[in-house]
This record gives sequence, structure tokens and C-alpha cells, in this order.
Amino acid sequence: MGSNYTKRYTAEFKRDAVALVDSTGRTATAVARELGVSPESLRGWYRQARADRGEDGSGELATAEREELKRLRR
Repeated sequence: MGSNYTKRYTAEFKRDAVALVDSTGRTATAVARELGVSPESLRGWYRQARADRGEDGSGELATAEREELKRLRR
């Protein structure tokens, strides 16, 4: 059965994982498998990194915008 434990990764680990996808040209799935993380997690980190750099045209909020929205909702 599945575990209720959610593993937390540091911002540095996420940044390095995204950089590995960018620098090697390999798929997120291949890099995720190598690092032992969920491909869905790595894809999410990659999408967020693109939004933070202003490269994502999907309208996804940048991290700073998310934090501001969270603060304003409180």
C-alpha cells in the first residue's frame, strides 16, 4: 500500500534537477529516474522554473507571485 509520507526536497535540489534537464537535453522522465524522484514532480519543478524565468506562456504564476497571493489571502 502507498505511504502517507511526503518527501520534501530542498530548493537547491530542485534547481539542480531542472538544470540537469536543461543542460543534458534528456527528458524529465529519464532525469527523474536517475535521481530517484517522481517524473511528475520534476515536470512540475521544470514548469515552475520556466514560469519564474518568464518563459512559460501558459499563464502560470511565478513563485514570487504565488507567495504574494498567499500573503494577501491571509
